[in-house]
Amino acid sequence: MITTPTTSMPRALPVEHQQRLMGFAHEVSFPQGTRLFEEGSRADRFWIIRTGTVQLDMHVPGRRAAVIETLRHNELVGWSWLFTPHSWHLGAEATTPVRAYEFDAAAVRLLCEEDPAIGSTIAQWVGDVLAHRLRSARTRLLDLYAPYGAGSRG
Repeated sequence: MITTPTTSMPRALPVEHQQRLMGFAHEVSFPQGTRLFEEGSRADRFWIIRTGTVQLDMHVPGRRAAVIETLRHNELVGWSWLFTPHSWHLGAEATTPVRAYEFDAAAVRLLCEEDPAIGSTIAQWVGDVLAHRLRSARTRLLDLYAPYGAGSRG
């Protein structure tokens, strides 16, 4: 069973749902510096990190990409695969060598359509990840670009 923090597999995901989802996984590895995806490109897969780190970044015109968040063990890399138009909203790069479980997005979306119970659970999980990532992006961008680093509320 995978039990992890908020941005990874949900603790409430029943074991049988975890097992069915993991049936779609295959192991992959990426060397340090590999771009997993770019903003705007087709989101046709997603990953759960086994080892290593992946940075999510956002293109900022006229500047270097802003790092939004660093993901680690058991965290989900990618949520755009679940929502139309299935294109990445951020970029991602392996900042260390990474081993991960990779999932084919179309196959998992089909599973979600065929089994509404697992579909609902996966949608809730990805929605929770999305909400967390949006909060992180807001905070990080405010820290980088607001006059007094207004991203943290005291």
